[in-house]
Amino acid sequence: MACYVYILGSGDAETGYRTYIGWTTDLNARLATHNAGKGARSTRGRQWVLLYAERYQNRGEAMSREWHMKRDRRFRREVGR
Repeated sequence: MACYVYILGSGDAETGYRTYIGWTTDLNARLATHNAGKGARSTRGRQWVLLYAERYQNRGEAMSREWHMKRDRRFRREVGR
């Protein structure tokens, strides 16, 4: 089953810009869940847009990539622009 690692973005210059990184098997359903306030606690109360996604063959690869992306602040800053 295909898995995806994704970066969501939310905010503007006044409220500040935030990014969120996660993994899923269904990008559209996961984005809808975040925007409905039912996703991760840190994503509640914001409107999110999909900024970036990568496809992987299995869950282990996706989770490993998510772990590395969360620690790469330069990459997150570049994608969020």
